Formats: sequence, C-alpha cells, structure tokens
Amino acid sequence: MGIHRDEDSAASPEPREMTFWEHLEALRWVLMRSAIAVVACTVLVFFNKELLTRIIFAPQSSDFVVYRAMCKLAEAVHFAALCPDDFSVELLNTRLASPFFTHITSSLYVGLLLSLPVIITMLWRFVAPALYPRERKRGVPLILSCIVLFLSGVMLGYFLVFPLAFRFLGVYQFGEHVVNRIDLGSYMNIFYATLLSMGLVFEMPMVAYTLSRIGIVSKEMLKKYRRHAVVVILVLGAVITPTSDPFTLMLVSVPMYLLYELSISVTKRSPAEV
Repeated sequence: MGIHRDEDSAASPEPREMTFWEHLEALRWVLMRSAIAVVACTVLVFFNKELLTRIIFAPQSSDFVVYRAMCKLAEAVHFAALCPDDFSVELLNTRLASPFFTHITSSLYVGLLLSLPVIITMLWRFVAPALYPRERKRGVPLILSCIVLFLSGVMLGYFLVFPLAFRFLGVYQFGEHVVNRIDLGSYMNIFYATLLSMGLVFEMPMVAYTLSRIGIVSKEMLKKYRRHAVVVILVLGAVITPTSDPFTLMLVSVPMYLLYELSISVTKRSPAEV
C-alpha cells in the first residue's frame, strides 16, 4: 500500500507484505469500529436533544453570543453600526415527520463530526504498517493538521459566517406585505452547508501541500497569482456575508487570505525540488 521511494529504501527495511485476505480482514475491523464510534456518538447526541437544539438554533435570536460581542465592540470603538438590531426569526415547519427526521439527521451529522478523530485514527492504523518510517513521520502531523483546520473552519462558520448571513437573510424583506417565516428545512440546509463549506475551505493549505508534492503547483505560482487570489477572496467574502458592513467582510476575508499565505509557506519552490 505504501509508495516506494529510493531515498527510503536504503535506510529502511521493506514493510511486511500482507495477503489480500489479511487486508480485507483488517479493513473490515476498521469499518466496524468506525461505524460503532459513529453510532455511539450519534446516540449520545440524539438523547441530548435540548443541548443539540440550543446549539443549532442559537443564531436565531439577537441574544446569540456573537451578536452580544459585536455590540460590546461597537460600544468600545464608538461605532454603533456594528451592533445588530434586536431581532428574532420564526422557523416554520409544514411537514408532519420533518422535526423527527431533522432530529435524526442532525444527530448523525454531529455524531459523525465528534467521531471524526476516531475514524481517522482507525484509518491511519490501517495504512501506517504499509508505509516507510519517514512516510509515517510525515503522515501524523499532516493528519492532525487536517483535523485542526477542518474543525477551525467549522467553528468559524458557526460563530461568524452563518450568524451574519442568517441575520441578513432572515430579516431581509422583499416588501411590506411579505412576512418572513423561514422553513425549518431551509434553515438546516444552509446551516450544515455553511459549516461544511468553511471546513473544506480551511483545508486549502493541505490541498496546496499535496499538489506541490506531486508537482502541480509551486511556491512561485501561488506568489504570482497572489493579487488575483485577493480579489477572489474578497468576492467570496462578499458572497458569504451579503451585508454592506466592511467590518464583517473583513472578518471573513482576512482568515481566508491568511490561509492562502499559509498555503504558500507549505508548498515547495518547484516540482524539481520535491
């Protein structure tokens, strides 16, 4: 399973070859243990419905911690426009079984997120024996970095991107005679899509590192298109936070730009030096 490299062959013995049935048996145990971890975390979340709903629907009202923090910041810098007005968006359900299935789906998503470290650990233990020592040393920090970056993106999406976008879209009115009553399914779809998107965006440095290792991108290439990347980041920030407030645009765009700079720092200078 490991990729053979000449630089490793002289210093390290070849890993023991496993038969097809041994690989299959090891993979079966990995899948079983991963599934058990997901089910256990899902059941745990399912029976803590009050805490689950409190977390998911917290951005629904102006009492959310992010809105309160923005009001304190607005008071400190004497810029009242930063403080969101009081609001409360009513969620509407029109399907009989929707609350129950939403509960199950939400529990599964959160349970999968909680069990992610266990799943990755199981997969790593399955792959590690087929790798050379140098590959294993590189693999551990890469996996940890992927987990940390993904969770950081999810947290940023929950505490910043989704609340700001929801507040704008939830109170936006097309006309005086239109009453906003947001559908439960629409709320949940945007909620999970935002968190997943931000988690994947934060994997940018790991994607850049991988592409540089196989010679597709280089440090010089990313530096060359830095100005273009800034424009793209600003456009994405404006799309993610559709508000007229430059402060919220900065809060979203700055982390994305820092991720781009981090991507430059982890890439190789040229494919020939990889």
